[in-house]
Amino acid sequence: MNIIETGLSGLLIIEPKVFGDERGYFYESYNKSTFDNLGLEFNFVQDNQSQSFKNVLRGLHYQIEPYAQAKLVRVFKGKVLDVAVDIRKGSSTYGKWHGVVLSESNKRQLLIPRGFAHGFVVLSESAEFFYKCDNYYSKDHEGGIRFDDPDLAIDWQIDRSKAILSDKDEALPLLNEAINNFTI
Repeated sequence: MNIIETGLSGLLIIEPKVFGDERGYFYESYNKSTFDNLGLEFNFVQDNQSQSFKNVLRGLHYQIEPYAQAKLVRVFKGKVLDVAVDIRKGSSTYGKWHGVVLSESNKRQLLIPRGFAHGFVVLSESAEFFYKCDNYYSKDHEGGIRFDDPDLAIDWQIDRSKAILSDKDEALPLLNEAINNFTI
């Protein structure tokens, strides 16, 4: 497994070792022992899956304490631009974002620690997206930030007019207005 640092503390790109031949491929998408040995000790308790079509943009989402979640995200089919934003008050990278293309072909994963908002946009005709969480979902602890917050200036790699969002995501607040109890 290859680990690539993003410049945002704790936010890591994971490249699994893929074994392939004329029959196809095999790789471990997650091995707790391997992660623990690398100091990436998470107790993942929930797996989630979504399927979305081209230009669907989901996010930016997070859960506040005590239901904050670290996530390990990957794409099974298709291609997305995955984005994480540091929302930990006191962090030297507060309000900074990192985006990475995750796809069925590159098999990359993004490890997103607690204290980050997360979202993605589908770049292929459709995408199947999988992620592990280290805490359970709680509707009462949902938080979010507008995907087009001008202070974040995220390049989603699609034309804004083509973005397909839920009504809920369209109504999210800007970062400076969002409920957020993360600190460093």
